[in-house]
Amino acid sequence: MNRSRAVVAAVVAGTLLLILAIISPMLMTSIPSFIGSGGELPDCTEDGTRAQRASDSAGADIPAEYLELYQEHGEKVGVQWTILAAVGKRETDHGRSELPGVKSGTNYAGAAGPMQFLISTWGGKARIPMSSQFNGYASDGDGDGVGDVYNPADAILGAAKMLKRNGAPEDVRRALFVYNRAWWYVDQVEEIARRYAESGEVELPPEADDACDEPLVEAAPSTVVAKILSYALDQRGKPYLWGGTGPDAFDCSGIIYAAYRHAGLSIPRTTFGQWPFGVKIEQGAEQPGDLVFFNSGPGTAPNRPGHVGLVVSKGKMVEARCRLCGPIKVTSYEGRDKIVGFTRPLQNPAVLDQLAKAGAPVL
Repeated sequence: MNRSRAVVAAVVAGTLLLILAIISPMLMTSIPSFIGSGGELPDCTEDGTRAQRASDSAGADIPAEYLELYQEHGEKVGVQWTILAAVGKRETDHGRSELPGVKSGTNYAGAAGPMQFLISTWGGKARIPMSSQFNGYASDGDGDGVGDVYNPADAILGAAKMLKRNGAPEDVRRALFVYNRAWWYVDQVEEIARRYAESGEVELPPEADDACDEPLVEAAPSTVVAKILSYALDQRGKPYLWGGTGPDAFDCSGIIYAAYRHAGLSIPRTTFGQWPFGVKIEQGAEQPGDLVFFNSGPGTAPNRPGHVGLVVSKGKMVEARCRLCGPIKVTSYEGRDKIVGFTRPLQNPAVLDQLAKAGAPVL
């Protein structure tokens, strides 16, 4: 009898082990990625893009001069150098291509140089004195006073500026699509960029990571401010539209107007109206929910600011900047010139009355 029980127990134990062996991969797929060493929470306080190390593949494939330029200008402008390098690879094999338009003239589409700018997009001519007036991405990457589309230093700096203006580093895919309007091109460039990064990833800045939203909202000084921030952050990636108040597009004051309205509060619609509306706050004393104003745009002056952003944390704001400046995003206002000042709309008497009627806490 004891022997029979032992045999049965052994059979049961073996069966259980077999079942566990079969289902263990299924169990592992349900374990959250942040448990153990498989993943890390993002560093939501880090500024800009992380300095990605070059992979062995990058070192072997990219000429040393080009690699240095990609890294230098990527850091200077604030875009991923790996994306810059991948564009250079896809366009002209880092200037090594012998096709027309790479070293002189233009190709069949009118593109020129190692980063293949349309001459019209560069500024109208292949070589432009930087002291002249022009409309384009012509840049002086080597300090000789001339923006030369065939010069790698100039062309790479110009490409970095173009990617930045169209959404990088946050919305890399959109920026690449504007560079060359084909999604297969975007996919190819991203794949090359991943090979060039030691990490194997195209890393994004913290403000582009949804996981960073929760700390920003949780740190809000009140539930009202949390609602304002949550709405504004949800609009990232949408386009700028002059006069826009959503839901598909916004201008700089329109996103703030809509965010406050989402929290049940009424404030002026335009930047010119929002500037005198809030209580003035000394720089350094601003907090989430406050507004930061800039002397920028037509018809503006130091006492009549034309651009505004919503403070989401010290030094950071949500802004809809301009039609050519890329999508709505979180950016840094520290170091930006032409700051006029800061205001706190939540301290306006009319808003205080609205908060009191709603039974909401006052800052």
